[in-house]
Amino acid sequence: MLRYAEKTFGLLTRLGSLIDSRPRPQIPPGSIALSLFIMLLARLGSLNALEQTRGQRFWNRLLAGRRQPSADTLARVSAHFDPSDIRRENAHLYRRLKRNKALPAPPHGLIALVIDGHEAMASYRRKCSACLEREVATKSGPSTQYYHRYAAASLVGEGFHHFLDLEPLRRGEDEVAAALRLLHRVHKHYPRAFDVVLADGLYARISFLRAVRALGKDLVAVLKNDRWTLTQEVQALCNEVPPTEHLAERTTRLCWDLDLPWGDLGGTIRVVRTVETTSVKRQIPKQTERRDSSWMWLTTLSREQASTRTVVDLGHRRWAIENEGFNEAANAWHFDHVDHHEPTSMQVMLLLAMIAYNLLHVFYARNLKPAVRRRATLQHVGRQISADLYVCAFAPT
Repeated sequence: MLRYAEKTFGLLTRLGSLIDSRPRPQIPPGSIALSLFIMLLARLGSLNALEQTRGQRFWNRLLAGRRQPSADTLARVSAHFDPSDIRRENAHLYRRLKRNKALPAPPHGLIALVIDGHEAMASYRRKCSACLEREVATKSGPSTQYYHRYAAASLVGEGFHHFLDLEPLRRGEDEVAAALRLLHRVHKHYPRAFDVVLADGLYARISFLRAVRALGKDLVAVLKNDRWTLTQEVQALCNEVPPTEHLAERTTRLCWDLDLPWGDLGGTIRVVRTVETTSVKRQIPKQTERRDSSWMWLTTLSREQASTRTVVDLGHRRWAIENEGFNEAANAWHFDHVDHHEPTSMQVMLLLAMIAYNLLHVFYARNLKPAVRRRATLQHVGRQISADLYVCAFAPT
């Protein structure tokens, strides 16, 4: 795995060349960055778990004869890195993947940028200078909870989910404000990486739509009941306009594609509504049941750019950042574990984890033969990497 990372992307050399803000570092910052990256790639879960492999032969080879830093040193020095340097390494990884045609577009040709919020940690005791606060009702009465929340961005295309960047929420602002900063930074570093922005109902507002259009991109956002007037107009029109029917595997979709006036916009907006019926066979009691759901999306895509089916497919792909991103990242990659409760350190660790996540996924999809992938899942390969670290670490010298 490390040979692949170095040969294809030069990743170990680049991480080993990172600098930090310490004036006279006794331990090279490259040793710190490489140690943190290996911990995240092997999905060890904590700095203390990494320290169990300290000083063994693997680290002597990787760190050019230097001893692996202690857990306390790794935590302390991680706060001295510049997150923009880590973002630059992820951008380098993306450019190499794009050049190698490893990030293909889906059949409709539109690669999506998915933006959503994620809460990294919450505590009633631990706090830092950047913690957000909220009052939570508990059994003993109202209590102040401290937490960190981020807006995250990822690319979604044909068979891949690729984390790009994240932006922390600041005190006194909502998720959309952080997402706007994130959107402009992502567009600056990845101007041609995506065609359309996918977002939740929280982002179905004029300010975000205009920001997306100002960058020359399009938006597909979930339309929820908080837009009561618009949703009522959609439902009323659907009673008068016959739907079109689409089939997608075990799901039957009745679709309406409408143009509605949106007063805040000063014009019309395209809205797509679906009523979907999915057949699900349960193991117990081994009977097939039907699940019904209804969705609405507003979009700036014209019908020449995207058909009704394409808008529906894009709308459902918004869940990729949850199902293929945050869920896996939290459960398998320990995204929500705080190694050092300090704002810069937390950003650095999350950005390094994104690089490790992207690297393992592309290694599994592009470097392993289909025969290997048929008998070994991604989870199995991840566990094998962790096992190999321990085998290398405790092999006799």
